[in-house]
Amino acid sequence: MTGTPVRTLLLWCPDWPVIAAEIVDGVPATGPVAVLHANRVVACSEQARAEGVRRGLRRREAQGRCPQLTVVDHDPGRDARAFEPVVAAVEEVVAGVEVVRPGACAVAARGPSRYLGGEEAAAERIVEQVAQACAVESQVGIADGVFAAGLAARAGRVVPPGGTPEFLTGLPVEALGRPALADLLRRLGVRTLGDFAALPAGDVLARFGLDGALAHRLAAGRDDRPLAVRQPPVDLAVTADHDEPLDRVDAAAFAARALAERLHDRLAAHGLACTRLGIEAVTAHGQELHRVWRHDGLLTAAAIADRVRWQLDGWLSGSTGRAGARPARPTAGIVRLRLVPDGVLAQAGLQPGLWGETGEERERAHRALSRVQGILGPEAVVTAVLGGGRSPADQTHLVPWGDERIPARPGPPALPGEPALGADRAAGGPAGAGPAAGGSAAGRSAGAGRAGGGGSAVPPWPGRLPPPAPAVVLPTPLTATVHDAAGEPVVVSARLTVSAAPARLAVGTARPVEIVGWAGPWPVDERWWAPAEARRRARFQVCLADGAALLLAVEAGQWLVEAIYD
Repeated sequence: MTGTPVRTLLLWCPDWPVIAAEIVDGVPATGPVAVLHANRVVACSEQARAEGVRRGLRRREAQGRCPQLTVVDHDPGRDARAFEPVVAAVEEVVAGVEVVRPGACAVAARGPSRYLGGEEAAAERIVEQVAQACAVESQVGIADGVFAAGLAARAGRVVPPGGTPEFLTGLPVEALGRPALADLLRRLGVRTLGDFAALPAGDVLARFGLDGALAHRLAAGRDDRPLAVRQPPVDLAVTADHDEPLDRVDAAAFAARALAERLHDRLAAHGLACTRLGIEAVTAHGQELHRVWRHDGLLTAAAIADRVRWQLDGWLSGSTGRAGARPARPTAGIVRLRLVPDGVLAQAGLQPGLWGETGEERERAHRALSRVQGILGPEAVVTAVLGGGRSPADQTHLVPWGDERIPARPGPPALPGEPALGADRAAGGPAGAGPAAGGSAAGRSAGAGRAGGGGSAVPPWPGRLPPPAPAVVLPTPLTATVHDAAGEPVVVSARLTVSAAPARLAVGTARPVEIVGWAGPWPVDERWWAPAEARRRARFQVCLADGAALLLAVEAGQWLVEAIYD
């Protein structure tokens, strides 16, 4: 959090959702218009307000007050798209613009005021620029901090430096934009921002939590964060057109090296480096080819040239892959080659390793994987991504090398030190198998989309296995048999009662091995509400006499080996 708020100039476009609907969908904003979300009014036009329509009204009540009301659905994407030309118009006058939300943008006031002859002159110049370029009416407010500047913009005021706390003092608590907090404060007798700011910060944090503490800072004229300015995008891509189509690998590689050097020089001129490279090609017949290459480290000119050459080799030569598979060659030679730096960051933004530049110790492996992928295709090289799930197989997802590593199931995998549920049934449990797996032994496990206590958006996955994770997850579980000391099969009842202590395990047709330690059972009852997809099983961890530690599951009376611990 910042100690001293930055002097801020904020541009505000009144009733922006209504204006955006007029710009994008042609809805006349001069008439009575209301934008609705969840059946409530979130914005309305001036004519609608004159008829009694207000924010927060239900649709039926708003239409009852104004029968000729035009109703428009709320679309944040539409609001953002329509606001982009306004931001671009502001950037023609000043630099370092932050988009607060669609309809409002902010900039540090010091630079524009010095360049344009004062704060009021800067505000007039920006309003005029937006009106001329976009035909949009706007208001500007200037104060210490983004929050105060936003309130000043609604009144079209320029608050003197240092006068922000006084400006905020008389405003109602509803100005915080937190209806629930404002309602509670009013019931406690706190009606203005000045009254709220006068409360001790420690008491506010204890009574209202972190969000209340942030609101308390805003009421006192202190912002909770500095301006995060938007940098205008720079076109860094390089393109080369060829009159003669490139249909030979050596000719294409020669052209690619010159293009790679141009890209590297352009990035260096802006103090940037590339970690992800997009390679685009267009053939003489109009066929478009595209591939993205990722690199763990800074892509040098030579590294860029290598990746372009490998990709062109894969496209033009059609090298034979696994089992004789041959990628389809382009229908004609390449007439346009374009390199797009898709992953760009400051050149000093990567931390060097202890023994050299970032990723240098893994460069050979990465080059080999990238080259194989360029020849055989993106699906030929895959890496594992961990995500949410209750079993090791659910938590692991394979993605092509270089693709975005998005888990197949939301939620993080089990974290180190996470407490395990259940109790070991043998002294010490399965040595080497880690803590007892966590499964709720009382009732069904929560569904995949259900959030845990506290309203978290990430599924908690109750019943998942805690660390350490198994070293090997079998793609297809192996069938097994488990017997007790008397040679009878071990059975788990519907009430999770084990018929006898497991004594021997036989995997497939192999000889039985003595079980020296075991833990479980822990149930998993998934998708019980969908009979066609329902799955109910109980899991065990066992340690064998030969030192192996396994994760077992029993489902429909059949024992399975799901994973092996190291």
